Amino acid sequence: MNNTLLILKQEYLKRVKKKSFIILTILMPFLIAGVYGLVIYFSIKDDTEERTIAVYDATNLFLGEFSEEGTTSYHFIPKNEYETLKTNLKGSGYYGLLFIPSDIYSNNQAQLFSEKQLPFELTEQIERKLSRFIENDKRQKVIEESGIPDLEERLSKTRTSVNLSTLKVSQSGETKKSSSVVAFIASYAMGLLIYFFVFMYGAMVMRSVMEEKKSRIIEVIISSVKPSQLMAGKIIGTALVGLTQVAIWLVLGGIGLVVVQSFFFTPESAQQMGQSIMESQGQMNPAAMQAAQPNQVKEVMEMIGNLNLPLILFAFVFYFLAGYLLYSALLGAVGAAVDNDEDSQQMVFPVTFPLILSIMLLFPIAKNPEGPLAFWCSIIPFTSPVAMMARVPYEIPVWELLLSMGLLVLTTIVCIMAAAKIYRIGLLMYGKKVNIKELIKWLRYKG
Repeated sequence: MNNTLLILKQEYLKRVKKKSFIILTILMPFLIAGVYGLVIYFSIKDDTEERTIAVYDATNLFLGEFSEEGTTSYHFIPKNEYETLKTNLKGSGYYGLLFIPSDIYSNNQAQLFSEKQLPFELTEQIERKLSRFIENDKRQKVIEESGIPDLEERLSKTRTSVNLSTLKVSQSGETKKSSSVVAFIASYAMGLLIYFFVFMYGAMVMRSVMEEKKSRIIEVIISSVKPSQLMAGKIIGTALVGLTQVAIWLVLGGIGLVVVQSFFFTPESAQQMGQSIMESQGQMNPAAMQAAQPNQVKEVMEMIGNLNLPLILFAFVFYFLAGYLLYSALLGAVGAAVDNDEDSQQMVFPVTFPLILSIMLLFPIAKNPEGPLAFWCSIIPFTSPVAMMARVPYEIPVWELLLSMGLLVLTTIVCIMAAAKIYRIGLLMYGKKVNIKELIKWLRYKG
């Protein structure tokens, strides 16, 4: 046991004292925030590329209806020019050629020619323009045929937008604000974090074993330490490194939330924001201004607080540790069984495939946490660390959570025992290419 603690301490301090660990721990929250900020910025930033679409309208109905939108403009052309451009669009200066057939009202089809694959935004823009014009034209004809005065005005008054507020009722009958969006974001983020940490720290264990095996230091170490103690020390030491990093990020995140809420979302800033919105819409009614004052950030924080945060935090720590122990033991065994990076890559994929599959299924699981896909993925131990964390914010039945935890613990124990056998034999194996058949032989070995 003392040897295990020594290895644990050495593994922990070696990683924590690295400059890369300190820099990554401090910068990672800012890097994540920066990446998301760039994604949001470029998703809302207008495209600067100017495009001109040539339009041939066989119906002669759409002339003047295609106004310039963003950096895209439309130029109507006659039939003879259309025939020329259709076969010789290259070098014409047009980004694309739109053909509106005479029977578009009956078949709802148009054609857009281009030299290259067109962006989705442009095709959606043209479809929206065509659909809106045809829909308005058909509606106008129906209004004219009906003979009812002011029918269009009456119909416009029937358009209604309903905002749905979700409330969660406790066993005592108390109601609290909830949000399906907040729960979805929390579930997706938790599953993603588990995947990231389990994969990253499990790979650390594998690389550490491979480095020591390549340098032959492992031969010196196991002369005084049992292989099982060595594996336990490496796995637990790296797990503590991960928990240390997560704890620092949680503290930094909490400080960041307090700072943002204190300096950027004060009542004065909310009032100025509401005033600017009203000014931009030309609505400076004081009553409307007063109604726009509620702090939306405060409401979101309240909704987050209404989630079962103690359960989420407990589940996160449990599934992080159990999932990490499961995959780090398997990856540590892979590191002990191979001699080079090429062989390790071939063996890593089958081991980590369930984890990769769980992250691929994370979105449908978070979208429908009560469905059969979510249930089975959260019960199967190799996918449950990610899948169950995507379900926990939705307060699933207790028996499902306990069953998932129990199966994960049992599977982790079995895998650690199997990995320990492979680890013990594979550490001193050199120059032999290991396959599945050989690993099974090692597992059956009773020495």
